[in-house]
Amino acid sequence: METSSAFLLTLGSILLLGLLTAELARRSFLPRVTLLLIFGITIGQSGFNLIPTLFADHFELIADITLLMVGFLLGGKLTKNALAHSAKQTIGISLSAAIFTTLLVSLALIFSGLKAEIAIILGCIAAATAPAAMIDVVTETKQSNKFTQLLLAIVALDDLWALMLFAFGITFVSALNGHGSDINFLLLAVQEISGALLLGLVIGLPAAYLTGRIKPGQPMLTEALSIVFLCGGLAMYLEVSYLIAAMTMGAVIANTAKHHDYPFHTIEGIESLFMLVFFILAGASLELSALNTIGIIGLVYIVSRIAGKYLGAKLGAQVTKTDPATKRWIGPALLPQAGVAVGMALVAANQFPEYRQVLLPLVISTTIFFEIIGPIFTRLAIDKTSSNPATNDTDHKAD
Repeated sequence: METSSAFLLTLGSILLLGLLTAELARRSFLPRVTLLLIFGITIGQSGFNLIPTLFADHFELIADITLLMVGFLLGGKLTKNALAHSAKQTIGISLSAAIFTTLLVSLALIFSGLKAEIAIILGCIAAATAPAAMIDVVTETKQSNKFTQLLLAIVALDDLWALMLFAFGITFVSALNGHGSDINFLLLAVQEISGALLLGLVIGLPAAYLTGRIKPGQPMLTEALSIVFLCGGLAMYLEVSYLIAAMTMGAVIANTAKHHDYPFHTIEGIESLFMLVFFILAGASLELSALNTIGIIGLVYIVSRIAGKYLGAKLGAQVTKTDPATKRWIGPALLPQAGVAVGMALVAANQFPEYRQVLLPLVISTTIFFEIIGPIFTRLAIDKTSSNPATNDTDHKAD
């Protein structure tokens, strides 16, 4: 009984105080994500340590559910109508930002004296972003224009590019270490990505036809959650990327379910609840002591990643002839970085145990920085472009 009481009291308190924090965000420039993370840090292990162990132990499950919903909703933004005007910009900017960031971070770290193998791995990790943080900031600002639609479409592809770059990076480092014939990791990565795409397609096609039949025109919450959880559970069981699988499924349903007015309306209400708990617990799990280990190499990583995202996105926008406001602000909007980067670091540390002592502290500490500071730049970019006629045209809203 005491365990149940502590769990419910913690959940109720987090939700109530989280709502107050969200209201504070509406009255300040700081985005809700940053304030929720700061609140989580305050009550977490780096602060007053008020989160019961039982509740903190469920963070991974809450994170998985939240990211599944985020992936599903992001996939829903990749409709034919939305991409008809921006497919070239979406692919060009996202790919340019990912590749340019990887190259710039890797070279900057090598010139700073870091071993080339570690620098390459860190460069690949730097390409990853934080889809949950960015979709929350966009939702909070209530802006639906060319810039926010393009941003969400880019974010949907960002981690796909990052995973592919990471796979090639790990294989290349293996070759540098004398394992040139070892392509097992690359094959596993290709299998993970292609398997996730196939799974999303296999679940998405029948779901597109079957959902929305019980209540004509709109899928019920039960329908939406069931296919999201089914997709996530199967992806984890099959050991493929559940984020990519959920995004693929969302895109398939959005583009093929002709009898739906808006396939994802029902899930957005409950998704915001999970997002609130997710960011507070994410902040509570952060160990600020990791920032003490950042050093010069960490600063080089931070500066070069910021430069890489800004210059890479600007180059992609230039090549695809995007408007000047988007060209200037799309890079800063892509700065948030979170769990995907830490997950990559853990995989790399297991693959190359000799690099663990450098990789993990550096990625964890810089992720804390970008997780808190990144959403501020995302919101700034949205605010700066919201009053610009070139980016505020809403003629082609996403379905």
